[in-house]
Amino acid sequence: MKVLVLGSGGREHCLAWKISKSDLVKEVFVAPGNPGIAGIANCIDIEIGKKNFDKLSDFAEKQSIDLTIVGPEAPLVDGIVDHFNQKNLKIFGPEREAAMIEGSKVFTKDLTQKYDIPSANGKIFVKGEYDRAKKYLNDLPDSEYPKVLKADGLAAGKGVLIAKTRSEAILSLDTILVENKFGAAGDKVIIEDFLEGFEASILCLCDGENILPMDLAQDYKRIYDGDKGKNTGGMGSYSPVPMIGKKILEKILENIIYPTYNALKREGIRYKGILYGGLMISNGNPYLLEYNCRFGDPETQAVLPRLEDDIVPLLIDCANGNLKASKLNWSKNRSVCVITASKGYPESSSKGDIISGLDKVDTEKTLLFHAGTKKVDGNFATNGGRVLGLVTTATSFKKARSILYSEIKKIKFNGIQYRKDIALRVEEEKWAI
Repeated sequence: MKVLVLGSGGREHCLAWKISKSDLVKEVFVAPGNPGIAGIANCIDIEIGKKNFDKLSDFAEKQSIDLTIVGPEAPLVDGIVDHFNQKNLKIFGPEREAAMIEGSKVFTKDLTQKYDIPSANGKIFVKGEYDRAKKYLNDLPDSEYPKVLKADGLAAGKGVLIAKTRSEAILSLDTILVENKFGAAGDKVIIEDFLEGFEASILCLCDGENILPMDLAQDYKRIYDGDKGKNTGGMGSYSPVPMIGKKILEKILENIIYPTYNALKREGIRYKGILYGGLMISNGNPYLLEYNCRFGDPETQAVLPRLEDDIVPLLIDCANGNLKASKLNWSKNRSVCVITASKGYPESSSKGDIISGLDKVDTEKTLLFHAGTKKVDGNFATNGGRVLGLVTTATSFKKARSILYSEIKKIKFNGIQYRKDIALRVEEEKWAI
């Protein structure tokens, strides 16, 4: 069969890599892809914005593509699945109405409040209510801070601002509602309580009726070690999450994931694809931070290398509304992913800086996924904020980290930055509760 993956980042490189290992697959196409992906798949020069939906579906028809898999959230929120369905083309992902679970944080907040799904208490304000929102922040006692301010729409993982003080909260409010930093995504804002604890991510396969959770991962959003600095699209991840034992996992599924899936059904929404829950574990109890409507990036790079099953039948069954698997098989190995980012990220990104040392990376030990790269005079160069993702699996997190950070030192480009503490907190693996 022929498979088409839509996207150009590290997540899509990982998906193409995993799909290419399937005995069912003859050819893998990726649109638009990147120079690293071109080493394992056929990259097609079609951007995946809404204006190109017809071009993408025409390509799928002409090439007799058997399954299309959508990587990023924007085309899902814009309705690419609806478009392909209208043309009777098989595609993996939620339709536009279902994708609102990521496309609108207000939609998700309303859903969680209506169905009593544990999440942070929050209030919603629209653009014309700036004065009311500012008064709300000013009237809060100091003890109510920190607060979390979230832009309603898609903001490339950067639309969540943590304000430690009242003045920071008002500056964040200005950023969203006055300065329009996030454009239309900031037409509404949620002001939420700040939850303390540790985060985890869970990706679930969905066929419209059934839901099958994958192994947990933990993502690192902040740019600097020690969870300092601004939020990014994700600077690294690891899987599994040893701090979460059976007791908390049961709470995650029974109190958050399954009730959400049932709530969507009750709202008349048939959800197919990946339902990704971003969670906070606080005092032994899980709370929902956010939902995403697609594979996480970089969680996918940490999770899929541990999946022992062929992923293609699973994706087909979800698209067909007929998920047969009742469990997944996972390697006992630990997986660690570290992202290298370009100079200036996340405020900006330097492009065109030549990357050296890729040929020195031991690919027997470490997977190398391209995210923001391009070719310049035959050389790989930076072409975005997050540039490369390196992944190592080993029998322990300590061993995986040792190998990974040894390999990552071989890569050089101007202004390279990456966190040195990915999975450091779980090296001893003694925390399961």
